[in-house]
Amino acid sequence: VPVVIDADGLNIIAADPALLGRLRAPAVLTPHPGEFARLTGLSTKDVLEKRLVLASEFAVKRGVCLVLKGHRTLTAGPDGRILVNATGNPGMATGGSGDVLSGMIASLVVRAEDLCGAAAAAVFVHGLSGDLAAARMGERPLIAGDIIRFLPAAVRPFEEP
Repeated sequence: VPVVIDADGLNIIAADPALLGRLRAPAVLTPHPGEFARLTGLSTKDVLEKRLVLASEFAVKRGVCLVLKGHRTLTAGPDGRILVNATGNPGMATGGSGDVLSGMIASLVVRAEDLCGAAAAAVFVHGLSGDLAAARMGERPLIAGDIIRFLPAAVRPFEEP
């Protein structure tokens, strides 16, 4: 079963990078730039300036799917593929939003053949849900619960008739 590693799981891996090599299942890592900086030993500034290259290199070298959160969230695969997400807004930078995303990723990758494709789909729908919430209530007051509340509307266009 694939694993999704976020938050303290990323801190544990940053402290002992060899743990990634001992995983017996495909993995999706979901760091924000600060967490990715700890994983790589770089500064957050360097991560932000070189995120496309760094995300792709990390995913290939470590054999993982990497979701580097932030403006235009990146999904990088172990095959070198990198997808740039076009949904989402600054109002989503709030406590719990990343937890919602991790849960969405987990719900899709557990049954997917294309791990990074499923993670990228979750990133897209998460951002779309945040965009729908922001359109209705504005970016400033958004909380993670609003992203969840607008998920049905975000998923509806992709449902099969």
